[in-house]
Amino acid sequence: MRYLGIDPGLRVTGYACVEERSAGVRTEGAGYWGAPGAGQARLIEAGVLRFRAGLTVADRLVELERDLCELITRLTPSLVAVEKLYAHYNHPTTAIVMGHARGVVLLCTRRAGVELAELGATAVKKSLTGHGHASKSQMQDAVMAQLALASRPEPADVADAIAIALCAARRHAPVP
Repeated sequence: MRYLGIDPGLRVTGYACVEERSAGVRTEGAGYWGAPGAGQARLIEAGVLRFRAGLTVADRLVELERDLCELITRLTPSLVAVEKLYAHYNHPTTAIVMGHARGVVLLCTRRAGVELAELGATAVKKSLTGHGHASKSQMQDAVMAQLALASRPEPADVADAIAIALCAARRHAPVP
């Protein structure tokens, strides 16, 4: 199965596609790593979608919708995973703006007929690091270690998207 993790934003949206193989499939030499409680997975593609700061919010959402729908079509995920919305009392406007980007993710996913998973940030962090309050650098290190990457995924939006995809693979992997 393929899992597409999305870290939505209006300036930078991180994405990562992870492919999971069941435990009984032989994958030696194919770049797969073992995931606790699941089969094996490997990173197919990860990156960011960037939007010009001079664009209106509406225009950024149009670009996000176009780019994200293209990603879903090209990467053919079985499931798209996105973090649940979190609002900090000191920054309520951020949650509202992020809600717009999340809405585009939900729309593109449903239009494509792909299953959707919404994961809490604490659950994603705990899935990769063992505790739910990991820092950005700890998450980057965990992703780097679990995928045997040569360096930390940059920017942090990419690491977050990879973490979301890996957590989704662990939680939603079919039972053999």
